[in-house]
Amino acid sequence: MIIAVDGPAASGKGTIAKALGRHYRLPVLDTGLLYRAVGLSVLKAGGDPDREEDALAACDFSDALLADPALRSEAVGSLASRVSVHQVVRDALVQRQRDFATQPGGAILDGRDIGTVIAPDADAKIFVTASVHVRAERRYKDALAHGGHPDMDSLVADIQARDTRDMSRDHAPLRVADGADLLDTSDLTIELAVQRAIALVDAQLEGRSPRVTR
Repeated sequence: MIIAVDGPAASGKGTIAKALGRHYRLPVLDTGLLYRAVGLSVLKAGGDPDREEDALAACDFSDALLADPALRSEAVGSLASRVSVHQVVRDALVQRQRDFATQPGGAILDGRDIGTVIAPDADAKIFVTASVHVRAERRYKDALAHGGHPDMDSLVADIQARDTRDMSRDHAPLRVADGADLLDTSDLTIELAVQRAIALVDAQLEGRSPRVTR
């Protein structure tokens, strides 16, 4: 069984994917970490994330890098969005993601092009979203919790810029996949969002999926 969870930054898709993994007892891959690893590798090499050659060279990273706490920073998240624009980078990471998706027993993958490119035939697809302001507030609270001093205006601008890059790129743009259910988490607690995600997946697996839930 393959479950695809897509959505923009700070929508809650990662939290939901992990919860689905526990519920269905399936391994979970945060595919965004792969792009963050490429972005961090470019940074460490002193390269330019907007330069295709530098981004491609950074795709040859060790799996050990995926455990680096630095991958979770806002700065690396922005780098990930920039390197993901390059088709050569996406091509280099596709097979790694598909191998994970097709492992015996199945898997759950969260990202931005899982239901459209990586696993278009997934057994269940969810597109998780939330308003820009709500997503910025989540980033703000997370930064405060980790001792940061975030600026709300900067967070909003960063999220809007990332959304624009992700949705307007030529290759595998962020969009709702065919057959995916939309889950807006703007006004939902984590617990309720997870409950609704499970209900959506169960409904899809039973062939009676509602298309929008709020």
